Amino acid sequence: MPAHGSDEPSHDTAAARNSRIGGLGTSNDAEAKSSNTAFQLCSQFVDREGRGSKPQFGFNGLGELVYQRTYARYLGEDTDDREQWYQTIERVVNGTFSMQKEWMLSRGMRWDEQEAQSTAQEMYRRMFAFKFLPPGRGLWAMGSKLTTERRLYAALNNCAFVSTRDLASDPTAPFCFLMDASMLGVGVGFDTKGAGTIDVVAPGSAEGREGPSELNIVVDDSREGWRDAFKLLLEAYFFGHQVPVLDVSNLRPAGAPIRGFGGVSQGSAPLVELMASVKATLDPLIGKPLSVTAIVDLMNKVGVCVVAGNVRRTAEIAFGDPGSDEYIDLKNYDKNPDRASFGWASNNSVLAPLGMDYTKVCERIQQNGEPGFAWLENMRTYGRMGDEKNDRDSKAMGGNPCLEQTLESFEMCCLVETFPDKHESLEDFLTTLRFAMLYAKTVTLGGTHWDKTNEILFRNRRIGCSMSGLAQFVAARGLGTLQEWCEEGYEAVSRIDEDLSTQFGIPTSIKTTSIKPSGTVSLLAGATPGMHYPESRFYIRRVRMASDADVLGPLREAGYRLEPAAENPEGTMVVEVPVDAGEGVRTAQDLSMWEQLSFAAFLQRYWADNQVSCTITFDPETEGHHLAHALDYFQYQLKGVSFLPRMDYGAFPQMPYEAISEDEYKSQISKLRHLNFSRRRGQTRGEGDGVRVEEVPDRYCESDSCTDGAGFRV
Repeated sequence: MPAHGSDEPSHDTAAARNSRIGGLGTSNDAEAKSSNTAFQLCSQFVDREGRGSKPQFGFNGLGELVYQRTYARYLGEDTDDREQWYQTIERVVNGTFSMQKEWMLSRGMRWDEQEAQSTAQEMYRRMFAFKFLPPGRGLWAMGSKLTTERRLYAALNNCAFVSTRDLASDPTAPFCFLMDASMLGVGVGFDTKGAGTIDVVAPGSAEGREGPSELNIVVDDSREGWRDAFKLLLEAYFFGHQVPVLDVSNLRPAGAPIRGFGGVSQGSAPLVELMASVKATLDPLIGKPLSVTAIVDLMNKVGVCVVAGNVRRTAEIAFGDPGSDEYIDLKNYDKNPDRASFGWASNNSVLAPLGMDYTKVCERIQQNGEPGFAWLENMRTYGRMGDEKNDRDSKAMGGNPCLEQTLESFEMCCLVETFPDKHESLEDFLTTLRFAMLYAKTVTLGGTHWDKTNEILFRNRRIGCSMSGLAQFVAARGLGTLQEWCEEGYEAVSRIDEDLSTQFGIPTSIKTTSIKPSGTVSLLAGATPGMHYPESRFYIRRVRMASDADVLGPLREAGYRLEPAAENPEGTMVVEVPVDAGEGVRTAQDLSMWEQLSFAAFLQRYWADNQVSCTITFDPETEGHHLAHALDYFQYQLKGVSFLPRMDYGAFPQMPYEAISEDEYKSQISKLRHLNFSRRRGQTRGEGDGVRVEEVPDRYCESDSCTDGAGFRV
């Protein structure tokens, strides 16, 4: 993230009211309470179960590499030592139960410390063994100072959605919400329904306004400071206010550390460039209605600002009208060459009415895989598609960037991931679901600094309890067993949700289950991501990291191949890890488009009452002409889907996946030695200040815009 990584939380009126409207407060008046209600796992238990045990990371060192690169935080401000897996799990469990304890005691509810200790220990065991894990956000933030001191509980939520439908009443709110949430690493979806509802006006033209047309402002060195500067510029074009002229002298310089969130500042340049880019979008529209293109451009340009310098990650998805040529051609860079520099910032989908003619949109899909589809009628009307209509989600307006969660405007949600193939029996899996739900339900106790979001979050308490490693599970136990586990599991989740809601004195969750695309978290466990199949049983997985990353030394010592990244040889290194996806696991090349769609529909019927995040790969020559027909069938079985033409994964250098033979896999494995990260040292950047800089997590919908690290959908 650029310099807008705030070191301090916002203490606005929403934060002060959180405890009264259904969430833990985020203001200073709660800090004393927090210090008295911190939960701590028994140290003897942690020593016995964690310190003395070796975690079984997945995929021949890949899982441990991802953990060390992404989630192992420094143990303190004055040490270069980082967490080990057992300490990360301890932090997450302590943070989870501290939130519960503060919630219960602040409301005069019964809290049994001995019972909590027993429950927390079992949660610890199941997380340590990769039976379930919080999302990447939770592994990074839960129990850290972000939640225990700064109380930024929004950072525990994966994703959000905001509609532009009501621009006429508050034209800056959707844009500022997306920017604020994105700077917290939250993936945000948005729509274009506000197009044509407001006019762009000349800055300084407000009726009755006198004085200079410009307003000099000093930008605060915080997330809020960047957001407010952006808001002032929008107000100039929507209300005729003065154009802000920025004094950025207070912003930390490029290379300075962003404490708390990790990473380093990119200086003021991304903000300055955003302001100039916004002017370039809005100046030609003065005197005209705000267009579909302008809405998406503004949102995408915010995304570019947030990810500037490859330090902070976020993700966006746009939803538009399938009948609008303007919208569905946004990523046709022959027609819109000016958008190539920022159009990548969002996946684009259409809000498809049931029964529409899919032919025209599918012509675009065959070219670049976009747009995707979201059937809002199904999202609002159904839980699982195999159940009766219930209209529980009638207020829903869209979804998150990877489209596994139905969402209202300004709503956020939390995910949690289970790994069925790590369980010996159905009973074992059902027990894990209780602890996965306990984690996710606890996250809903935390308030955010947005009034609108809190109102919806505390009413809906939406959760996305997901499953990964399904390709491995089906290979080992069959689709019939998966159906049984889905149905039994969903019933158990419903019962658990009722129990936890009663325990905490909060509403049951409007929806509880989904299939997310996963990403780095599934790599930790050695699980295939979500419902997706690997490209090959044996393959090379390439991972990119900074050239001065402190994990490179141990990788070299262990014999892993390292080379400079072709796109950035000075700043990025690529490590190659040989991977075996598992015996009997089918590959993406084995599955037709129709079988992939059927598997997504299976999971939408038996497990996900939110949605199944699925990117269907297809052969453009043999299957491309079937796309419209496939959508005709599956529009009544799915809530959302996207497509991607299959490509030759050897067509470009350093692709994220490269299929190899079993013999080559064995040859490469034989050359590797034991990975030992104990001697890694703190990463330093900047002008010789020696300040340690932590890496930051991947995009918090778990993968880069629902794609792998090279920009291809997974």
